[in-house]
Amino acid sequence: MEREITVSQERGSRLSELYAAHAPRAGRLAYVLTGDPDLAEDLAQEAFSRLIVRLPGLRNRDAIDAYLRRSIVNLCRKHWRRLGRERAFLRVQGRDMTSRTDALPDIAGADALRRGLSRLPYRQRAALVLRFFEDLSEKQAARAMRCPVGTIKSLTSRGLATLREELDDEDFD
Repeated sequence: MEREITVSQERGSRLSELYAAHAPRAGRLAYVLTGDPDLAEDLAQEAFSRLIVRLPGLRNRDAIDAYLRRSIVNLCRKHWRRLGRERAFLRVQGRDMTSRTDALPDIAGADALRRGLSRLPYRQRAALVLRFFEDLSEKQAARAMRCPVGTIKSLTSRGLATLREELDDEDFD
């Protein structure tokens, strides 16, 4: 057991040294290729995670710089291709997508609804969520909650009444 810990510590120490020696150059290369420091850091990390997997099979330890360089270039190319596809999709589909949206979502109303739901007793909240969020029939909701249909009707009615009162009391200004 003690031997395993020592081997693990040595491996971790070697990986730390390897990272300290090569990370700055890899990060700079990724930054120059992308112009985005956060993306550059992500790409450098990804390149290192790929290196660690291949490290045991690497014949020439001096090739680490070349491997990282190639990985970063490939990861950047992959990023720019994906971004190009996304932009092309938006150019083609974007107009249709924006014309389909009528207005911005009512964030204040959604927050008020969420707060109102959280204040309801569990069974009323569950009945409302099953009926209106999950779009189940009264019979299906009753089956899911293992209670009679009349109970679902009652829970739904009382829950909606309580929500209406709370939402009327909310100030959206």
